[in-house]
Amino acid sequence: MTTTSSSNSTSPFNRKAQHDAKRIAILSEAARLFNSKGSRATTLQDVARGLGLTKTSLYYYVRTKEELIFQCYEVTMQRQHSIMDALDKATLTPLERAGAFFKSQFEGWLSAQTGDDVHIAAPLEIASLKPQHRKAIESEYIRMFKRLRAFLREAMESGEARTVDSTSATRAIIGATDWVFHWLHQLDRSDVLNAADSAWDILLRGLSADGREYRPVPLNINSDNDRPAQGFDREEQHRQKQEAFYKAGTWFFNRKGFNGASLDEIAEHLNVSKGAFYYHIRNKEDLLFACYERSIGIVQRIDTNAMRAEGTGLEKLDETARRVFHVQNSDAGPLIRYNTITALPKERRIEILAATEDADSRFDTLIAEGKLDGSIRDVNSLLARRLMSGAINASMDISLWRAIDDIDSAAIEYFDIFYNGLLPKEPSKESLS
Repeated sequence: MTTTSSSNSTSPFNRKAQHDAKRIAILSEAARLFNSKGSRATTLQDVARGLGLTKTSLYYYVRTKEELIFQCYEVTMQRQHSIMDALDKATLTPLERAGAFFKSQFEGWLSAQTGDDVHIAAPLEIASLKPQHRKAIESEYIRMFKRLRAFLREAMESGEARTVDSTSATRAIIGATDWVFHWLHQLDRSDVLNAADSAWDILLRGLSADGREYRPVPLNINSDNDRPAQGFDREEQHRQKQEAFYKAGTWFFNRKGFNGASLDEIAEHLNVSKGAFYYHIRNKEDLLFACYERSIGIVQRIDTNAMRAEGTGLEKLDETARRVFHVQNSDAGPLIRYNTITALPKERRIEILAATEDADSRFDTLIAEGKLDGSIRDVNSLLARRLMSGAINASMDISLWRAIDDIDSAAIEYFDIFYNGLLPKEPSKESLS
């Protein structure tokens, strides 16, 4: 019996193959636009135009933008699990599997840029999905998290890796890679794979220069953000009201995304009338922009104080990171998560990103200081900064992933991987005395 050419999956007469190919192209173009412009700024018309389709033709594959986002995230999760499936079958040690998964995030981005593979959407706006879609993606995200954590735990059990808090380390690693699509374009494409190796080396060996375990001292963290207004100080009362609006707004944006957050719901949460709320806040976009300004201001104050403090560059870097972690996970916060940045119009987005870049660049100063005083080894400062910034952004609600008895102790465990790495180290000088 002969097989007709129409049964071949590559045949132009195979309708299913054609349908699947078109769907893949649509999801790739949508992922590219979501990563670059954000879901709010991307329309179905934009996706159709990028593929030379009519909007009507696109409707044959997807009916709404929310459904398109969900399908893109489904592909992302499928891709992550397929990578892990291959790693489970590979002849690699557990730590090598973790490293291969980490570096695959860089490799995937590069393959999409060169046209060798499809674009994959960063799952940064899961909170904006419908409940049933959000639950499905969150379930696969948690499964991915547990699989990566299992690599680390196996490496620790075998002695290949030092003992760390595996949940904190896994969250830090995933957070560090969440935003590679945002900054890898700053590198020449020929440098991306080397950057992946160098970034993983930072997580393997840490930033500490002396080859021994860096053990930070506890911080005394106080906040004056909630000081009571004095008497008839209307200016201070006004400031405290705005602070309450911005904190509540940040909380809702972080958990529900821009589209899911409601100004009426925020006003109800604060137990204020809509009239009083709208007297201070004109619209949702203004509130989001103000939340970003507030968060950047807090980080800038923390950076400035740390740079003035006594200590080595590594100690100052550690203090900065831990103080931001404290704000993220205490009543002083939260800080805005950058998952919503693309909800801002281009002009405001550029302004916020420029201010954020200026604040983050202070990490470069501390890393350079650490290299000079011998506390930080010779690493790529841009990579170290990007990894830590991504992890800090992901540190909010660490209590959802692990028990928190003391915020500073949790921060020490969370950032330990950046200072001491995963590989076994010599005991600290203090422990030897």
